[in-house]
Parts: sequence; C-alpha cells; structure tokens
Amino acid sequence: MNTDEEKVIHPGFRQAIRVILRLDTAAIGCARFDSPTLPHVHGAAHIYLSGPAYPHLPMSEQKKILVPTDFTKVADCAMNHAAAMAGRMGAEVNILHIVGRQADLEEARMKVNLEVERAKRWNDRIKVKAQVRVGSVYDEIGNTASEIGAELIIMGTHGMRGMQFITGSRALRVITNGQVPFIVVQERNIRESGYGRIVVPMDLQKETRQKVALVAEVAQYFNSKVYVITPHESDEFLQRQLENNIRFAEQYFGERNVELHTTIADADSSKFVEAVISHAMAVDADLITIMNLARGNIFGVLGVPYEQEIITNEAMIPVMLLNPRESAASGGWSFQ
Repeated sequence: MNTDEEKVIHPGFRQAIRVILRLDTAAIGCARFDSPTLPHVHGAAHIYLSGPAYPHLPMSEQKKILVPTDFTKVADCAMNHAAAMAGRMGAEVNILHIVGRQADLEEARMKVNLEVERAKRWNDRIKVKAQVRVGSVYDEIGNTASEIGAELIIMGTHGMRGMQFITGSRALRVITNGQVPFIVVQERNIRESGYGRIVVPMDLQKETRQKVALVAEVAQYFNSKVYVITPHESDEFLQRQLENNIRFAEQYFGERNVELHTTIADADSSKFVEAVISHAMAVDADLITIMNLARGNIFGVLGVPYEQEIITNEAMIPVMLLNPRESAASGGWSFQ
C-alpha cells in the first residue's frame, strides 16, 4: 500500500497515535459501493470531477471537508455530496467514524479504511483520509473538525444509530456544538450540476445576513442561481426591515455576478418555514441555507422550533446550517 496519514485519537491520548495509510478518493453515491447501481454512480463521479483537477483552487493551503460515517446508505450520500464539493473547492475529504470504547478502535479503523479503499476505485482526483475517534458524537465531530482544520462538515440525518444520533433534532445538537458550517443530507445524491439552485430565507433575525457571504461563495463554485425569500409582514416597520434585507442581498450578489431571484412569501414569520420548504420545492432547489440560532430557534420572530421539519424536508433537499457569529465585527461566514 502507498502511504498517507490517518489519525486515531482518543481521550487522554489526543495527538499520541498516528497510523500511516494510503488514502485516495471517490465520488460515491447513496448506494453502497458494492450495490448493483454502481455503474450509474461511477458515471456520475466522472461527470462531477471531469476536466482539470480543482479548477477553482487558489494557490494556497488545501481546504478540508469532514464526513462523519456509520457505513450506512445515507452516509454514502454525504460522501457523494462531499466528493462533488471537494472537486469544486479543491478540498481534501476526511471520513470520520466515532466509537464509544477504545476496544472498538481496531475494527472501526478497518471499516473506515475499507470505505476509503472502495472510494479509491472510482476516482483518484480527490485526496481522502480516514479519521477514527473514541468518544461522543456530540463532541468528537466538532473536535475532529477543529483538529484537522475543516472548513465544512457534511453528514446524513438518518440511520446514524452507530454514531449515537438518529433524528434531525439530534443532528442539530451536533451542529450547535460545531464551529464550522454543516451540510445535512438525506438519501438524495447531489445532481450533476451540483448546488445549482440555492434557496436563502431571510427573516427578521439580525443574524440572517451572515449566511450571504458563504452562499455567494458556493454559488461561484457551482455557477448557481440564488433564490432569496422573505416573509410578508403587515407591520410597516417590520416589512421595511425585510425589504432592506432584500436590497442588501441584491447588492451583495450583484457585485459578485451571482444570478439572484427574490420572493416575498404570502406567509408571515409564524408560517415562514412552511413557505420556505414550499418555495424550495417549487424552484427545484438543490440546497437550502439557514442560520442555526440559539435554543433551536431557526426561523421567525416567534422562535417556532422547526429544526427537524426543515432538515428532514419531504423533498430531501440538503440543508446548509451556519451557527451565528457572536458579533457583527466577526463578519459573515466564508470558506476562506
């Protein structure tokens, strides 16, 4: 085998163990690697990654994407999205598995290495590394992201019993503990065009503008169209705030040559989540981007806790979530 680096770090010995392995890549579909649908996945991988390697990558340090896995179908979906994103960003992909006991490390390491080797059969343009940790999924996903310097975490929402979380609401707990953006996916592969249509809800929360910079960056990677939607408020003062958000978005995306479409929903803030999902389905969106506000409050001034509904939407549209910056001085999110 060729060599590269895998880190296996557990409480009390973080930074202590290094195992040398060769880890290359793949664009993987939702189907398991050995599934009968692989010829389709194989073709898709070449569509995502054909042409010059990393055409958008500046001459700087390579970015990193972290993909937690429990070796299920939805975890393969997350890897499929990560491979496409990495191809556009010029990023390295790190596949992470977390176990509860040190005694399980060896088996986990073998499984993660098998995932990497399977991925390697389909495409060698993206560098992939294995990561194995002992601990709680709620802590170790964020810890690992910090250790490797990940700019983005892509994970699935279902079938994660082996990683100690099952539902969208528990996934949100992982996200809340994280310091980088997350893309949460269901059992839906990324399209050949990537995230070509991105829906961006902009509500009355002061943090709502923070996601605009990152959306613009993703849009430039995929030549995306952005669809900003705001609620409709009968109160004149509140409606002016929403209109100001639209003007802000128009100027920001316009300066970066990102195609923008704006919509004012018929619903007010109390029904905004339903309006966002309906609009995303109507425009056939590839990604919805939201802020993950404190105490599970994602949308609207009423703070209705619709986390699971938006993350597990029936159209299986992936959702990018950003934790708000603590101060305006810190600016919006970016992969830079």
